[in-house]
Amino acid sequence: MIDRRTFITSVALGFCAAPAVDAQPTGKVHRIGYLASGSSTTAPHLREAFRQGLRELGWVEGQNIVIDYRFAEGRFDRLPDLAAELVRLKVDLIVAAPAPAAVAAKNATATIPIVMISVSDPVGTGLIASLARPGGNVTGLSFSVGLELFGKQLELLKETVPKVRRVAILSNPANPAHALLIKDVKVAARSLGVQLQLLEARGPDEFDGAFAAMADERVGALLVVADAMFSVHQARLADLAAKNRLPSMHGLRAYVEAGGLIYYGPNFPDQWRRAATFVDRIFKGAKPADLPVQQPTKFELVINLKTAKALGLTIPPSLLLRADEVIQ
Repeated sequence: MIDRRTFITSVALGFCAAPAVDAQPTGKVHRIGYLASGSSTTAPHLREAFRQGLRELGWVEGQNIVIDYRFAEGRFDRLPDLAAELVRLKVDLIVAAPAPAAVAAKNATATIPIVMISVSDPVGTGLIASLARPGGNVTGLSFSVGLELFGKQLELLKETVPKVRRVAILSNPANPAHALLIKDVKVAARSLGVQLQLLEARGPDEFDGAFAAMADERVGALLVVADAMFSVHQARLADLAAKNRLPSMHGLRAYVEAGGLIYYGPNFPDQWRRAATFVDRIFKGAKPADLPVQQPTKFELVINLKTAKALGLTIPPSLLLRADEVIQ
């Protein structure tokens, strides 16, 4: 039993102690700009993972948030105009994925908060000052725990095809992150005793020439770097690799689902869900400059066994045992 005064005092203190930061804003509908380098038809499950993350935090599209979507369809030259369009709409925050979209968003505004997703080297590309203290108006999630991820991809490709001596790397020179990551792949190649053939494609019209060069140089395997433009044409890239009988390592899981051989990298739905926590904290008053950039915590190894059989390739049992998923 407690007396009336004690009861009233305890209730009052309880209300005062309630953390205001967790209360959802009332009355205001927040506007999110979603800027993507890829296509509106590519990986819709990632956008749904982002929306799911928002819903779990109390942000529901059409109720207390509105999302304006803009897609470059793999044409990076469109990104500056799309970013400027979102700025003109006076969005409260921009979500940008991956690096080319994040760079375009940062170039378009120094004041609107930007949450980047899946950016390979946010420090090297000049988006942030450091992972721990980003500074400026950009924070979010990086693509990897470091550029050594791309060396690991080459290592797994060599484990899959032990006798390979020459590996082609297909990159997009319009992607600001690719030049940085290729440096790391070169280091890994030296340690593995592998020669690299560096090939570039800015658009799908350059794919045939790149694969013709691979045939001329008689490369034994292919590493396709993750890129939004490549994603739009992932089925064609997988088909070209198959026609040229090239075992391929890909930077995005969807490429392997389309017929590529191996994917190793972050679990992307997890990254998109986690992006929602940045949106939530910023809408509740946090500054991007003070929110440390997060790195992936979940990684996947996916192997397309059907593709391996078509190539006449036997995947080492040790690799199959480590795979998170094997596509039959």
